[in-house]
Amino acid sequence: MSTAASPSAPSRAPQPARPRQSRQGTPKLRTEGVSAEARRHAAAILEVLAGVTTPTQAAAQLAISLTRYYIIESRALQGLLAACEPRPRGKVRTPASELAALRRECEQLRRQAARQQALLRVTERAIGLHPTAAATPSAGAAQRAKKRRPRKPKARALQAAAVLQEATAAPGPSSDNGLSP
Repeated sequence: MSTAASPSAPSRAPQPARPRQSRQGTPKLRTEGVSAEARRHAAAILEVLAGVTTPTQAAAQLAISLTRYYIIESRALQGLLAACEPRPRGKVRTPASELAALRRECEQLRRQAARQQALLRVTERAIGLHPTAAATPSAGAAQRAKKRRPRKPKARALQAAAVLQEATAAPGPSSDNGLSP
């Protein structure tokens, strides 16, 4: 076979020249946040697994016993296996995230119940009904309510109505002239 291109074969268009990046054989590891001791142990284990050193030499280099070296190597291999496990797709549901979701739902339902109760009270006032039996306090709540002061109305309309009622019941200042009989 000849190395020259045949005239019938389509020719490739020359690609623009890009600066070549040198590829180094070392992988890019993120070592920030990892202790120097952990890095030394990992390097020694990798050297043993690559066949550069023996486990006895690595244990002496790390100043640990051979038994301790094998324990650390076993833990490192377990971590490697766990890291090679495929990750689940989508959002992972943990017990903490489940608890947070249930708390959010509980708070939302409480707000919704309070809103419905407020709508019920407004509707009952608008049509002139007394509060329903479910809304009336129980016997235990009635005893606790006796200890409390009665609640003053907060509605502006009721306050304005009370002011107007007082104004119509009291005589005007022109008829009294401030003198008592």
